[in-house]
Amino acid sequence: MPQNIDIKMKVSTLLLASVVLLPMTGQAHAQQDMNKRPALVITNKAMPGSEITPFYNRPTRTQEITPQQLIGDSYYQPTDTVVARKIGELRNDLFSLQSNVERLSGQLEGMEKRNQSLSAEYFANTATINTQLQSGTTPGNPRLVQRLSTAQMNLDGLSRNVAELNTLAVQVANSASMASFLLEAARSTYGLSGAVEEDHARLSQLEDNINNQIVTIDRLLNAVNDNITRTAAYLSSERSNLRTLSLGISNGDLYGRSLANRPFSSVPQSGLMQPASVGGPTPLPMQQETRPSSPRPLAKIRFDKANVDYEQPVFVAVSEAMERYPEARFELIAVHPTTGNAAQMAIESTRARRNAEKVLRTLTQMGLPSNKIDLSYNADPSVASNEVHIFIR
Repeated sequence: MPQNIDIKMKVSTLLLASVVLLPMTGQAHAQQDMNKRPALVITNKAMPGSEITPFYNRPTRTQEITPQQLIGDSYYQPTDTVVARKIGELRNDLFSLQSNVERLSGQLEGMEKRNQSLSAEYFANTATINTQLQSGTTPGNPRLVQRLSTAQMNLDGLSRNVAELNTLAVQVANSASMASFLLEAARSTYGLSGAVEEDHARLSQLEDNINNQIVTIDRLLNAVNDNITRTAAYLSSERSNLRTLSLGISNGDLYGRSLANRPFSSVPQSGLMQPASVGGPTPLPMQQETRPSSPRPLAKIRFDKANVDYEQPVFVAVSEAMERYPEARFELIAVHPTTGNAAQMAIESTRARRNAEKVLRTLTQMGLPSNKIDLSYNADPSVASNEVHIFIR
């Protein structure tokens, strides 16, 4: 038994000794290796493949991108974007606007042709009337009356065309507003996100088309307004001429243009203007001045017989007076005698008033504005018959 114990103690001592000696032995070997191997080795030999770690495998080579791949079909694939859908809506609105403008342009062309036809027919009728009056004709010639009626119908047709032109102008103005709206919508579409290159290219083309359409609409609107202004002025002038022409047909005499169409500007004249005196022996001179200063009448019409042909000399006298004094007014004074009893004076006064009103109607038919004419009455013991005196004020 004691022998076994001794053996176990010897084994334990040996194991402990071996444990203590092993670290000392490894340290001695490491010291020995450091002494044999250098700390830094410089050489031009390649490193063994086994010593290259995965960290040194970068950078890796990427796939090469060719220009064909960049500009080819693979990049420009059809893309349904929000901007593309907006461009489609704007393009449809533009097509609708172009169709509407083309329709309005066709209407204007048709109206212009009708105006030309009506104007040509009107001037053909008035030229026939003036030619016949110049050659000499009977008062109230029914052939000329028929021509006058046709000319009046031509002017009525032109008046209806003016109303249609006004309606057309409103429609063209609405188209102009629509074109301006489309242009602003196209320009604001550039700011939308999510567009591709093709969208902006199409948007630029759309913007140019809208600008071209705006130019077309502006020219169409100018043409309509010019037609309205020109036709309205033409109607105003020719209606006055037609009233004067109607008076000429009634009397079988030619007067010329209406007094309303005389140029309202002072025209220098040479010599003196002689006032008309129908039935009077002595003409009264009127000096050329900016304002009339003589109280003598411009024309004196004596109604001493049933039919007094006073229209032509009165027309000439008033025309020349308007050329000399554009801002002048005219005063008609009905003068009646004071001889006889009260009943005869009342009858003559009534006749004088009627004669003055007749002269007033004649002057308005000649084109003299009624707001430039004043009417008054007076009794004069020096006259032997009813008279109408025309003064320029």
